[in-house]
Amino acid sequence: MEQNHAPHPGPARVSVAALEPLVQLRDVTRVYGSKQNRQLGVDRVDLTLGRGELVAVVGPSGSGKSTLGSLIAGIDSPTSGSVVIDGQRIDGLKRDKLARWRGQNVGIVFQDFHLLPTLSAAENVELALKLSGASGSKGERRERARRALADVGLGEKVRRLPTELSGGEQQRVAVARALVTEPRVVVADEPTGSLDQQSGHEVFDLLRRVADRGTTVVMITHDRSLAAAADRLVEMLDAQIVRHTVGSDPSDPVDVTAAGPAPQFAAPQMEAVS
Repeated sequence: MEQNHAPHPGPARVSVAALEPLVQLRDVTRVYGSKQNRQLGVDRVDLTLGRGELVAVVGPSGSGKSTLGSLIAGIDSPTSGSVVIDGQRIDGLKRDKLARWRGQNVGIVFQDFHLLPTLSAAENVELALKLSGASGSKGERRERARRALADVGLGEKVRRLPTELSGGEQQRVAVARALVTEPRVVVADEPTGSLDQQSGHEVFDLLRRVADRGTTVVMITHDRSLAAAADRLVEMLDAQIVRHTVGSDPSDPVDVTAAGPAPQFAAPQMEAVS
């Protein structure tokens, strides 16, 4: 008989309100295009997320979810407003400095994995260390990659190519790659969108454990059942945050007045960081 694998709620957690702020967006707007073809990615968004919080961002296509994730991850910069991550304002950083900051502070998980097909699981994870400018020898980087894969249950498959892994296993490699640099924030854009239900729930449980260790996880998703198990639910519509639900109690919402279609969440270019 097939088991119904539901997302695990995780251990009892500190109240979200008591968590130390890590992500702070103030009056953030992102505009794309010219005056004749102006499109709003996000519009006057205010948002504060705590350290170690698992946040689900939901909304219809074009609502601004992916733009919000790109701004938090440092892939994109706002047209106006401020983005502060762990006390550092990143919205004014030049491209090279932003790339360096992103490599050292943010882990990114994509729906379609973005694994290099000619590299093994360990080599894909190790590449994140190399691009972030992590110190240590090649052997030390390889050992860190192996440990990261073991943490996501793939310790026996470090030499496998992506084509030799299932979809769920490939996403686990992507999570290990996002975590190997010990980031402050992980942004996961539809991390379960290409997976079957059981594999999706397993990846969600993995992200829950990441948050429990103190990393803030921002998960962009269309899956309402997974979103309901997050610490905070952020709902977007027409480039604005229209509603917060903190905790799993929908009777305690926080309505937010914050006021175009958003571009697809794009992978940052592979830039070496010195």
